[in-house]
Amino acid sequence: MDKLIVITGASSGIGKELAIQFSEKGYKLLLLARREELLIELNLKNTLCKKVDVTDYNSFKQAVVEAEKHFKTKVDLLINNAGIMPLDKIYNLDINTQHAMVDININGVLNGMNIVINDMKDRNTGTIINISSVAGRWTGENRTVYNGTKFAVHAISEQARRELAPFNVRLLTIAPAIVDTNLLINTKNEEVLKGYIENKKKINNGLTSKQVAKIIIYAYELPQDISLKEIVLSATKQAI
Repeated sequence: MDKLIVITGASSGIGKELAIQFSEKGYKLLLLARREELLIELNLKNTLCKKVDVTDYNSFKQAVVEAEKHFKTKVDLLINNAGIMPLDKIYNLDINTQHAMVDININGVLNGMNIVINDMKDRNTGTIINISSVAGRWTGENRTVYNGTKFAVHAISEQARRELAPFNVRLLTIAPAIVDTNLLINTKNEEVLKGYIENKKKINNGLTSKQVAKIIIYAYELPQDISLKEIVLSATKQAI
């Protein structure tokens, strides 16, 4: 498959499953994460693995440039998947944690988009998929700053989609509800963590990364002249 796909946060969860499924289909991949060794352990064909913090624009861009030279093709799909979700009341979260959410969840997305967007525009083709959350559509307890970051991703994605539409570039927002991943690793409040896990159990732990990845790949593999603007998804038993 002569198409290059870039996936951030590819070392675990949805990003990891996307890497595996796209590789099985024969796509060329650039996988980015802060823990490069986890990417290498996947041992996927036609894949470059790079240690990149998405908040570092220069290293992010350098990795993309290297991949395009290596594979001799331009990025056809960027998936902005990297993100963190430390849950707690805003008065309990230290300011550094709040800033980290903004930097990774918003600025990381902006960095990725700006690295590929003009080239896609000039070529009149390409797809950007931003992984957001249902937390970008309505607020929830212990999610004040996380909500803010995901609302921003939704707004940025929607208006960018409108501005890119005349150039045949697609921009899709994916908004999953609870997915059974390790996203809670940054949540330090044991009481909040316990409550979240209990809610997950009530819906059989929610969606799996494999299920979400299949939906994303389906949306991407539609013809370029078909754009699924936003997909909101959850386990059937999850009401909100």
